[in-house]
Amino acid sequence: MENEYFVGWGTLALINAGIAQGKNRTGLNWFLLSLVFGPIATLILLFVEKRGND
Repeated sequence: MENEYFVGWGTLALINAGIAQGKNRTGLNWFLLSLVFGPIATLILLFVEKRGND
């Protein structure tokens, strides 16, 4: 059962990295944040504005 927990947490981190890259943010940083904070990082990422290409 514990392995499923880690697989789900890692999958969430990968999804967050993809969302972050879609918002012109650093995917690696958000991946690492997601490993630590999990769903909280997802909520923060969903409310963060997309960066411009300036």
